[in-house]
Amino acid sequence: MSSGRYTAMCQSIACALQSCLNKNTYSPEKCDDHVRKLYKCCWNMYKETDGKGESTACPMQNVVRRWLKNHGENVD
Repeated sequence: MSSGRYTAMCQSIACALQSCLNKNTYSPEKCDDHVRKLYKCCWNMYKETDGKGESTACPMQNVVRRWLKNHGENVD
């Protein structure tokens, strides 16, 4: 999958996350699935592009790696 496809996919997930946060008065715990999906999407983009992918929806690669690792995901 190209970086552009990941960019669009991650952007779509980020929009769904924002809608969830707006709907739930910024109670992040109610939107955990959206957060996890976004970080997984971003991680997949970084893996697929050898860390060169870019998306305004994604934090920096080291932030994504740390978050996923801290939340029990395999990021090796």
